[in-house]
Amino acid sequence: MLILDTSSIVYGWDNYPIKHFPKLWEWLSIQISDDLLVIPSIAAQEVNNVSQECWDWLDKQSIKQFPPTNAILREASRIKSVIGIKDDKYGPTGVGENDIIIISTAKIHGGILISDESKQPTLPKNPANIKIPAVCDLPQVKQPCINFLEYITSSNAVFG
Repeated sequence: MLILDTSSIVYGWDNYPIKHFPKLWEWLSIQISDDLLVIPSIAAQEVNNVSQECWDWLDKQSIKQFPPTNAILREASRIKSVIGIKDDKYGPTGVGENDIIIISTAKIHGGILISDESKQPTLPKNPANIKIPAVCDLPQVKQPCINFLEYITSSNAVFG
């Protein structure tokens, strides 16, 4: 199962427009209908706020949404501890509360997270400025995370 972060589906929507890449979006629709591609409900809300057209398309496909359960919220609390977020003081360029819940959703459901936040080969000095891929790479988190293009290419699907 692959779990969408807001950044990845909006990236896909903006960079692979449905009118130019209809076969890609047909394939994504099948992935959604087979419950292979899902979204945390908190990310669904973000998509709705960022790109109404993208959300309308996802909603029309009846994408499965995962609400934040107690297990997810416990994992989110653990991850916040791991990265050193105290008193909900997140950095302006790093993960936020929703991002931690999205990572935790992927972790609890055993899925691969798809996020198009930028990779950070070197961790920032201020842990509050860490981004989703770097959080996923932490040894105490170990959450598989790929970007939208990696998702498409790793599928070996051909859209011709």
